[in-house]
Amino acid sequence: MLFNSFPFLIFFPIVVLVYYAIPHRFRYLWLLVTSYYFYMSWYPKWAILLLFSTVITWLSGLILERIKCQDWEESKKTFWKKWCVFFSFGANLAMLGVFKYTNFVLENLNRLLAVCRMEALDVSFGLALPVGISFYVFQALSYTMDVYRDDIYAEKNFLKYALFVSFFPQLVAGPIERSKNLLRQIDTKKRLTRDRFLEGMLLMLWGYFLKLVIADRIALFVDPVYEQDTVFTGWYLIVASVLFAFQIYCDFAGYSTIAVGAAKVMGFELMENFDCPYFSRSVAEFWRRWHISLTSWFRDYLYIPLGGSRKGKGKKYRNIMIVFLVSGLWHGANWTYVIWGGLNGVFQVLGELTKRFRRKLGAVFGARPDTTGHKLLEAGITFALVDFAWIFFRAESLPSAVRILNSIFHARNIWILFDGSLYEAGLDQKNFWILLLSLAILFFADALKHRGVRLSKSLLRQEWWVLYAVFFVGVFSILVFGIWGSSYSAGSFIYFQF
Repeated sequence: MLFNSFPFLIFFPIVVLVYYAIPHRFRYLWLLVTSYYFYMSWYPKWAILLLFSTVITWLSGLILERIKCQDWEESKKTFWKKWCVFFSFGANLAMLGVFKYTNFVLENLNRLLAVCRMEALDVSFGLALPVGISFYVFQALSYTMDVYRDDIYAEKNFLKYALFVSFFPQLVAGPIERSKNLLRQIDTKKRLTRDRFLEGMLLMLWGYFLKLVIADRIALFVDPVYEQDTVFTGWYLIVASVLFAFQIYCDFAGYSTIAVGAAKVMGFELMENFDCPYFSRSVAEFWRRWHISLTSWFRDYLYIPLGGSRKGKGKKYRNIMIVFLVSGLWHGANWTYVIWGGLNGVFQVLGELTKRFRRKLGAVFGARPDTTGHKLLEAGITFALVDFAWIFFRAESLPSAVRILNSIFHARNIWILFDGSLYEAGLDQKNFWILLLSLAILFFADALKHRGVRLSKSLLRQEWWVLYAVFFVGVFSILVFGIWGSSYSAGSFIYFQF
């Protein structure tokens, strides 16, 4: 069930009305049932995988708690706790690997066998990738680690824990919540308040604007250009690559914002997943602002256990590269994602290695890092590096990515920006102007947020007629300027495929 679908517009109000109408002690049960219904609306059998991950991690938490209470030597406790964590991670990652990476592994094995002139393996059976599996597996595994580290006590109520793993607003595309935040909120009694309800609805409205008005409109241009990269060459691909950076931002941030808003309406506070990432002045800062829940997950459960920055610069750079290569593979079973992740890691390592040199060079030329011009220059360079990596993320294959880059670096058809040819690639002139205006609104909102001004909270302080006028204009704009219709098939969120 997509957030931008008619069934969800019926489902969500019913969930909220019943949630606040029933006694507090039954609310988590209602949310658990509706969350599984939400997930099973795609393909009912996928719920078995969700339940498998839930049972394994819940049992591992109970076993870890039991081990801690034993009258054993500390070394023996540590030994069995590590085995318990190993089992939880092994079972979950094995499930993830089978459904997400089987075809990838077999395809690469067949390439190797072809080189050795050996018979290829059968890959015809194919496994469909269950929606959201990467997200809920990581969320469940974070619980195992939190219990292991004594950050939380194991949850004894299986149904409450099952709700933590399956909570429908953030189930299929995040934010990847931590047990210390979401699990404890399940027991907290929620009261419907005007400000919380209106702020949640404002956030959902903004998320729908990002998705339907901006991201889906950009897709009408980007998709045909990237799919026909031998027809649309040079500056078509440059424009498409720049627009894709905003498409994936608005698509994913749109989903996350709707999720945060929907949870807030029901009294839950989810973590922020995006914080004006394209205002970043370095690639490292970009990753502190982009997909924050995943970045922090890799930091806490992979980068720090590997040693972080505690064991010298060489190992720090090694750990950064491991994290980003794994992050690339997490996003998709394709070498393009691995290269995308590797590039982001390389950019960060190079940024660290050249930091002192860049400071000295800036001092020689009299650069002033606190000026607006200098900040804009750094933000522009960061955007260019991030957008370069996005090309590999968007390309269908590695040969396609190489072909696209070659076309971009040899671009000669700059006249398409001025003679109207650009409007023949899938987005006409009127829709281009709507897109530019929408991006200007996005820039304005992010600029205010970057300065610490939250529009949703600011609007709540206004008179009632101002607030309702904003609601009316927002809904009207989405209905009029949003991308709708059965002829448009790219309505699902990009990150659902991961």
